[in-house]
Amino acid sequence: MDLTSFVTSLTTSFLIFVVLMLLFTWLSGRPGNKFIYYPNRILKGFDPVEGGYASRNPLSWAHEAFSSTEQDIIAISGVDTAVYFVFLSTVLGILVFSGVLLLPVLLPVAATDNSVKTGNSTTSNNTFNDLDKLAMGNIGEKSHRLWAFLVGTYWVSFVTYYMLWKAYEHVSELRANALESPEVKPEQFAILVRDIPDLPEGQTRKEQIDSYFKSIYPETFYRSMVVTDNKVVNKIYEELEGYKKKLARAEAIYADSKSTSKPEGTRPTNKTGLLGLVGEKVDSIDYYNEKINEIIPKWEAEQKATLREKQQGAAIVFFTSRVTAASAAQSLHAQMVDSWTVIDAPEPRQLIWPNFSLKFFNRQIRQKVVYLIVALTIFFYMIPIGFISAFTTLENLKKLLPFLKSIINQPEIRTILEAYLPQIALIVFLAMLPKFLLFLSKSEGIPSKSHIERAASGKYFYFSVLNVFIGVTVGGTLFTTFKTIQKTPDSAITILANGLPANATFFLTYVALKFFVGYGLELSRIVPLIIFHLKKKYLCKTEAEVKEAWFPGDLSYATKVPGDMLIVTIVLCYSIIAPLIIPFGVAYFGLGWLIQRNQVCG
Repeated sequence: MDLTSFVTSLTTSFLIFVVLMLLFTWLSGRPGNKFIYYPNRILKGFDPVEGGYASRNPLSWAHEAFSSTEQDIIAISGVDTAVYFVFLSTVLGILVFSGVLLLPVLLPVAATDNSVKTGNSTTSNNTFNDLDKLAMGNIGEKSHRLWAFLVGTYWVSFVTYYMLWKAYEHVSELRANALESPEVKPEQFAILVRDIPDLPEGQTRKEQIDSYFKSIYPETFYRSMVVTDNKVVNKIYEELEGYKKKLARAEAIYADSKSTSKPEGTRPTNKTGLLGLVGEKVDSIDYYNEKINEIIPKWEAEQKATLREKQQGAAIVFFTSRVTAASAAQSLHAQMVDSWTVIDAPEPRQLIWPNFSLKFFNRQIRQKVVYLIVALTIFFYMIPIGFISAFTTLENLKKLLPFLKSIINQPEIRTILEAYLPQIALIVFLAMLPKFLLFLSKSEGIPSKSHIERAASGKYFYFSVLNVFIGVTVGGTLFTTFKTIQKTPDSAITILANGLPANATFFLTYVALKFFVGYGLELSRIVPLIIFHLKKKYLCKTEAEVKEAWFPGDLSYATKVPGDMLIVTIVLCYSIIAPLIIPFGVAYFGLGWLIQRNQVCG
């Protein structure tokens, strides 16, 4: 990649962002789109647009996001979201304070050295020389100028430790305030108990649990709720809810069919066979009412049978005191580690009921198997990612696919391909992974959705660092220097180290593409908007279905946090080698802070 390609990439990405921002301004000003752009305000009962749609300009959203307070974030989206913004602002602070020293000091130190011109460049190739002059690769071997880069390393380390310490204090305060809040939540009075021993003779499961915890907490124990195997009940309930939705939909269609010329309307019909395509044709409203009346007694009978016969070795125990519940969640309740294990009770909407009954050693085995699968996935994913890194460079494309030479050699096409091809290939390849990691984390036996997201987030981060950061760096260098290493194996470490500055330009473009195009798409919400209007026009017939179509999800922490952490890793690692990456990191987290705040407050 040469300087022209880099500038083209940066300019094009910026123009795309500006277009997407203007598109967002126009679309968010249309009342029919308010459910997509202001869902949280609508759910909280606030006015979607303060001052009216006519008063908005292209930067109104930025002003509103910037003026929102931490308490606004907590009130709208909760403490977890507030902690995420602490993370973004902390990283932004680290990069800003690091750049205050590194940019005015290291850039001139590197730019005024002439090693590149004299042939002593530490880069693995002689491309992109204009930007190499601003990097550590422009410094000659054993030069006294390298001391400046060493001092810069200590400065970045000091700033990072200090900002992380301040962030830890802030997050601890947020957590303490949430726990001391007068707005109490049911889970604050409860604990989740697993690995309950076999039933003693003459006792029910509930009697066993109640007697055990009454003896330990005689004054504050309130009651217990035994976990049951609800697979059959849930299946019947889902069938019942399905028929209720179909009935509401049929009634809505019937109401819409009534008009002045035909006040009696047209009653909807459907076929009872496979997918409603075959079978007897019946009146939909009557048919769904009959099915509901038929299923309700069956569901109630199965509920009673489940409570009586399908109790599991797990329970949720409630206390009359939050302090007791917090203390119990951190205490041992048996001498053996695989008996009476206790943790904090998750929120009701976070519970993964099937995982409650998994025994201690079962969970341990599952965890080890999952870790092995993740390790193998990381290893085998590194092969195609390294291949993509090497294959998508134009020089390698010309070697491997000679028939493309005539196309690639055209200046306009070459500039566009060098600017975007490797980065887009990598981003698309990584998009396939998150759901697989969420499935693996759930298979470990984790009892709550938020914990599953946290576990998947950690796996995704390790994957990103090992494959994207290290894989791209090592893969690209090995592909071009394999024959040299084969002849002189002792030079492998030196060659790989020399390849670091050359890869800085790839990551500069990667970060720019992520924050301009990635955040631009997130701000505009084009895809969710199109999906919502298609569903509303062709699928949604009831208010409940419309609300389900626009209802906002969470911030997708399982992919968002590790993605941000990858950028942190890249920018911090290259902040000394190529200080020019720092402004890109600042732009990524500054823009991210602003746009994510708009998404949450909207």
